Amino acid sequence: MPGFWCNKSVFVTGHTGFKGSWLSLWLQRLEAKVHGYALEPPTTPSLFETARVKEGMQSVLGDIRHLSDLQQAMQKARPEIAFHLAAQPLVRASYSTPAETFATNVMGTVHFLEAVRHTPSVRVAIVVTSDKCYDNPETQRGFRETDPMGGKDPYSGSKGCAELATASYRSSFFNNDRVAIATVRAGNVIGGGDWAADRLIPDLVRAFTQNRPLALRFPQAVRPWQHVLEPLRGYLKLAERLWHKPDGLDRGWNFGPRCEDARPVVDVVRTAARIWGDGARWTADSAASPAESRYLYLDCSGARDHLHWTPSISLDRALAWTLDWYRCHAEGTIDMRAFTEDQITSYEALAVSGPGCDTYGMGACCA
Repeated sequence: MPGFWCNKSVFVTGHTGFKGSWLSLWLQRLEAKVHGYALEPPTTPSLFETARVKEGMQSVLGDIRHLSDLQQAMQKARPEIAFHLAAQPLVRASYSTPAETFATNVMGTVHFLEAVRHTPSVRVAIVVTSDKCYDNPETQRGFRETDPMGGKDPYSGSKGCAELATASYRSSFFNNDRVAIATVRAGNVIGGGDWAADRLIPDLVRAFTQNRPLALRFPQAVRPWQHVLEPLRGYLKLAERLWHKPDGLDRGWNFGPRCEDARPVVDVVRTAARIWGDGARWTADSAASPAESRYLYLDCSGARDHLHWTPSISLDRALAWTLDWYRCHAEGTIDMRAFTEDQITSYEALAVSGPGCDTYGMGACCA
């Protein structure tokens, strides 16, 4: 229930990032006491600054590669629930900075787990990894939580390693009743306020706004597209369930879209162009690019069967909300914190009663 979060002390790493900002705003709306630890916002502009996320929380700037600083911040916050979202999140960037990617995504996760281990107030911890953590043999079926970890590129490999590190800590240090730890793997999230380089929607918005064609690197690559609030609701619901310590939930979980929303890149662009209207066009990018997986989508039947979580909005609606957000931001006169909160309210209404209830029956996850 939404009331569960009222006055809970919650610690979020990576709160200045795209997904971390959406989560921090939602937790503020749920009246949690939110504490964040992260680097400066990764882009200019950023959702963190545009939506004034800092106004409703305690924000500490720091690097998760610095264990003592992270541990000190967490112990000072005395959280009951901790979410780990801080990461180097981009596949193409991982080819340019592989050592930094592994240091951030693997040792940063280890530092988070170590900080949790030495913070007695923590009862639940959620480690956010990626749908790319799986070894991908391109079999064109949805990945299940029991599939092996892997990853051919540095980003994917680092996320597989983060999963293994979390499993090791769980077995070695958290096999008691004090802390319940789970990992979560989402699809390709979209939503307003993402300005990262080499991501489809930010690149698309930049191109359409400037009335130039969007260059598509892998038009036929299939990805599990979903609005950012979809997996965040799963994370919140899982944290609530872990708080009550039901057996078998402290493991890895997929929170992906419905099967029909695992679509090729070019299909997403066509839909976005139709919504956008004038100035929307694209072309194939013939330049050589680092290798990426061709097929990637998730089987989230586990979340459906055991957490009663299923996706609640279609990709078309997610794209409409996302492009509406960017159009309103471009106007320059709209309170984007209020607008972002309104989108959260609209999403909660579609999900019946937000993260505590999932009875909307809007279609099955990939299975």
